[in-house]
Amino acid sequence: MIKTPEEIELMAESGRLLASVFTFLDGQPLAGRTTMEINDLVEHMIVHQLAARPASKGQYGYGYVLNCSRNDVVCHGVPSGTETLRAGDIVNFDITLEKNGFIADSSKTYAVGEIAPAAARLVKTTYEAMWKGIQAVRPGARLGDVGHAIEHHAKKAGYSVVREYCGHGIGREMHEKPEVLHFGRPGTGVRLEEGMVFTIEPMLNQGRRMVRTEDDGWTVVTVDGKLSAQFEHTVAVTRNGVRVLTLRPEERLPSRGKTALRPARA
Repeated sequence: MIKTPEEIELMAESGRLLASVFTFLDGQPLAGRTTMEINDLVEHMIVHQLAARPASKGQYGYGYVLNCSRNDVVCHGVPSGTETLRAGDIVNFDITLEKNGFIADSSKTYAVGEIAPAAARLVKTTYEAMWKGIQAVRPGARLGDVGHAIEHHAKKAGYSVVREYCGHGIGREMHEKPEVLHFGRPGTGVRLEEGMVFTIEPMLNQGRRMVRTEDDGWTVVTVDGKLSAQFEHTVAVTRNGVRVLTLRPEERLPSRGKTALRPARA
């Protein structure tokens, strides 16, 4: 669905507020906290400080404001009062926020304390892969160009790309058309037009790309127990390229072909 300039500005406001939630989390000590504590902190900030709505809560019957995906959890991890974050973990927080009727969606993988070099490399490469996809966005490009850029960077580093879950159009609804795959062939797929808004959210695995869903019906894990990482931004196609609506203060949009960006803070 094509958004008007006015609608994109409203989405940018939702994105700015959501970015401030991640800035808040950047300053929080994570080790020793439960994932439910993090969920409750985020809910309080979104509702009481930002006067916004946590769009994930109640969506498809989900009862929480974020997904927290730790170590071998690929996506859709459910907050728990018994799951305590520990030094050496990596954990992705996937958060949505609605303001003025429009939703922004973003996620970031955090290092909890000191993490193993192999884990840090996975996190860094996943972050770079997201930006490779973002850099491919411009009017006239195809979604296959976006997916190919992500997959090429991941495979070059020796990682696999999860195929069961993808980015998506977003606006007044959390999930709109088109589906944004994180793999593909250049020159194929939907042609991008000015005014399109969607998420780019690759999930990279250390091992095989295959995943399974646990008995809770939400939590998706790697089949081989190896680590998975994810990053996500909401982006808009502009007249000359791309605008990242959920851009965080520590980030900048790189020049095409470069990835001079900071990875997730520990």
